[in-house]
Amino acid sequence: MGFGLIVIGDEILSGRREDKHMRRAIELMGARGIALDWAEYIGDDRVRITATLRRTLATSDVVFCTGGIGATPDDHTRQCVAAALGVPLALHPEARELIAQRIVETAEGDPVKADLERPENQHRFKMGEFPVGARIIPNSYNRIPGFSVADHHFMPGFPVMAWPMMEWVLDHHYSDLFHLAREQSRAFYVFEAPESTLTPLMEQVESTFDGIRVFSLPSVGDVSRGDRFARRHIDLGVKGPEELVAPAYAMLLNGVRAMGFEIVEQG
Repeated sequence: MGFGLIVIGDEILSGRREDKHMRRAIELMGARGIALDWAEYIGDDRVRITATLRRTLATSDVVFCTGGIGATPDDHTRQCVAAALGVPLALHPEARELIAQRIVETAEGDPVKADLERPENQHRFKMGEFPVGARIIPNSYNRIPGFSVADHHFMPGFPVMAWPMMEWVLDHHYSDLFHLAREQSRAFYVFEAPESTLTPLMEQVESTFDGIRVFSLPSVGDVSRGDRFARRHIDLGVKGPEELVAPAYAMLLNGVRAMGFEIVEQG
């Protein structure tokens, strides 16, 4: 079982809005000792959304999906989930009650605005039409719920709503997975070293320590800094089970030192 994130919306792909969900998902999961394994971005295209969900629903992954669950013409997620599952949409009874409560609250005592039979209020109930069999995700911001099917969880695109909903899902459904894998990472900077020269050592470290992954993040340098980091350098390190990180790190560090490259260890 892995953890994935799907962010839906043309506004993300066009650059009209910047995605903030992935960084927050990483933070929320990291605080609970789990990690985000993958992420995908999709525009408001029903065929592509449906195909993506059909593929991910066939896996055992836990998937958080943000965006497209409203009731405007560019919201397609609810319909695509139903199509991917081969089930109809239906107004969820609990969702209807929550939406009705929201309508009354926002009417602020105006009986006309609070009339649930008004066309605009009837349209608002469409936000509670979920694939048959879906479960409710409570929305602490405005009551309008998200929904879950299997291990897929669908939330609005607004961070103020989506992030508390993501936390709620994690804490209520996956707490048994928290902090199961105790992983660490350690890294250092190496200057003016070609990655091709370091690669055999990196491969040797991984083959020596089963479960250790070596990472190499090269940089061309930032001349504006005026220090050693203005030069070409690599953020080089290891990550994996905590009991293996120290010896794997030592092997990598000593190997690079033996090659004669300048090194700065990270705190």
